[in-house]
Amino acid sequence: MAESLLKIENLNKSFGGLRAIQDLSMEIEEGEIHAVIGPNGAGKTTLIAQLSGSLGPDSGSVFFSGDDITQLPEYRRCALGLARSFQITSILSNFSTLDNVAMAVQAHVGHSFRFWRKAREDPELRNPALEVLERIGLSERKDDPASSLSHGEQRQLELAMALATDPKLLLLDEPMAGMGTEESRMMLELLSELKGSHTIVLIEHDMDAIFALADRITVLVYGQKIACDTPQKIRSDPKVRKAYLGEGEEST
Repeated sequence: MAESLLKIENLNKSFGGLRAIQDLSMEIEEGEIHAVIGPNGAGKTTLIAQLSGSLGPDSGSVFFSGDDITQLPEYRRCALGLARSFQITSILSNFSTLDNVAMAVQAHVGHSFRFWRKAREDPELRNPALEVLERIGLSERKDDPASSLSHGEQRQLELAMALATDPKLLLLDEPMAGMGTEESRMMLELLSELKGSHTIVLIEHDMDAIFALADRITVLVYGQKIACDTPQKIRSDPKVRKAYLGEGEEST
């Protein structure tokens, strides 16, 4: 198996008397799609927040590419190659689709933002942005304001912006939330195309999508890991079946 890209050791997080994450340890292998699922209050989004650096743990450690990043702020983790997308929308609605992606490229390469109109015409920024839009399927909407995009297209744009930073690890928080059937199908195809070439930690309510995409699945219940295995084994695990008995999927 490939070397672990992300390693979590004995992570804990409480909010008052609520223990949102309890002694959680897990490893994300390079090149895999690793899904995190769980019923109501499982701690999924709390975990993603701690991985991205937007929320610090009470105790425990997070290692990325072998380095301890537990105390690093979000922007430092992003610079190392950790990209988070979805749930927290970062799209600038008054800018064009291309502008939004070019801005993500610009932030990644460290160009100054002072002369934006000239910067977005810079081939070093424009060309990578156009390539990402082509890959995501939004090249025909490149000159349209982001505000004119449908909900599904805005989700595609968020994914494009994350990919434009050339991440080593993508943290995707409910990429299909609020989508219709056709939009969900398109997003599933996009994520399938990333399989193998990108390492992804995925939170998603659509269990059909989870089982179609994931190489491994970690199941959380009340902040504790009760299982981590392949989709086939997770589907038949009695502990997992019991955790979901009578409970629907939801966000934390």
